[in-house]
Amino acid sequence: MKKLVPFMLGVLMMASCGSPSSVGEDKAIAENEESPQVPGNYGDKITEEKAVSVAEMYQKVNNEGAFKGKVRGEIKEVCTHKGCWLGLSLPDGSVMRVTFKDYGFFVPTESTGFPVVIEGEATKTVTDVATLRHYAEDAGKSKEEIEAIDSPEENVTFVADGVIILNKS
Repeated sequence: MKKLVPFMLGVLMMASCGSPSSVGEDKAIAENEESPQVPGNYGDKITEEKAVSVAEMYQKVNNEGAFKGKVRGEIKEVCTHKGCWLGLSLPDGSVMRVTFKDYGFFVPTESTGFPVVIEGEATKTVTDVATLRHYAEDAGKSKEEIEAIDSPEENVTFVADGVIILNKS
């Protein structure tokens, strides 16, 4: 009998616990069902006033090398790991990477497709292969797509001080 009681307690304890991964998954599912509020202000508080279109910003960067101000667009993609960057489509078909000043804030990973206003500075940059591959991995691209990246790219990047994600129309 003395051996049966500890054995039964052990069985009960094991039966009451799920595997660590299933417990975490259940919690994540429950949190996702409540789905975080995507629209909102992230980083510095900014307003929508005087925001220009992505096309206007793009033209200014191409003509002058840089742009400082507010831009209105739609989120094309977001870092799937923690929301540490977002992408906006440019008129030439490329995607402008938007990072956040001093890595000081993130946006919800569920932000793709939402209209947005960003404030900060855009510049022309050259992005190396390793960074491009890292971004592709963050965006959830396949292994083949990541390995196909074999040369640096010149593109427009934006460092945002603040972001407003707006409600979808």
